[in-house]
Amino acid sequence: MHVLQTLLVQTGQAFWTAFSGLVWPALVFGLIALIVRGRDALRIAHEATPQIRINLILFAIDIAIVTPLLVMALTYTGGLIQQAGLRLFSADFWSVIPAWTVAIIAIFAGDFIAYWRHRLEHTAFLWPTHAIHHSDTHMTWTTGLRFHPLNRLTTTLIDTTFLALLGLPLWALMINNLTRHFYGLFIHMDLPWTYGPLGRVFVSPAMHRWHHIRDAEGAGVNFATVFSVFDQAFGTYHVPRPCDASLGVHDQIGKGAAGQLAWPLIAAWRALRTPRPKSAHSGA
Repeated sequence: MHVLQTLLVQTGQAFWTAFSGLVWPALVFGLIALIVRGRDALRIAHEATPQIRINLILFAIDIAIVTPLLVMALTYTGGLIQQAGLRLFSADFWSVIPAWTVAIIAIFAGDFIAYWRHRLEHTAFLWPTHAIHHSDTHMTWTTGLRFHPLNRLTTTLIDTTFLALLGLPLWALMINNLTRHFYGLFIHMDLPWTYGPLGRVFVSPAMHRWHHIRDAEGAGVNFATVFSVFDQAFGTYHVPRPCDASLGVHDQIGKGAAGQLAWPLIAAWRALRTPRPKSAHSGA
């Protein structure tokens, strides 16, 4: 009984910390929307309410189930890396570099691996789990919270393991995570901002909105979160103008949070049942 009570208290504290952490983004992003859109911001928010509800439900599942699993997995992975001596750079190497430089390196390296991990998520194998994030048809900053649990697991494990291999200090990893988290929420806002010439350095809300257009069909463009230089370097940069195209996916994903959670399993089952075409060289 005591163990159950402790678990309930810890779960409640986790929910309170997570959702209270959304208050300031909600206030700041809401104020920006009102300044840019005026009264239309209220209409847009009202139309997006059903999608926002799904986003928050999936976020709650993330806090209750996924986050504890990630903590255990990352602790185990970090221990293996340390025991095997796989870190490319030692703590002494990073200690002689100015802290602000280490922070920038962590964010830049984090965005580099996230760019390629994100492109991997747009391949046939991982797309069904990542499609949940793209299924929001009324994109708001809360879309940055909309991830299938399996997608969250792969995303965090790949990104954090890569940075751990670099031997970056824990505080630098935290700065990277916080920067990418809150900036990731910001670029999901419904804003026409392209940043002008600065858009050739940083990802703008307009740039990321092009990534979510329905016509992308799981391929898409603009995979970076912070630095647009990666998309330019690898040929996936596309910002012709502020984005006014329809958003979402062509997949017939179920409605509501339950349908979103079930979709990857349904897609996998359909893929298993679909007969593969015979090779032209196979026998009759």
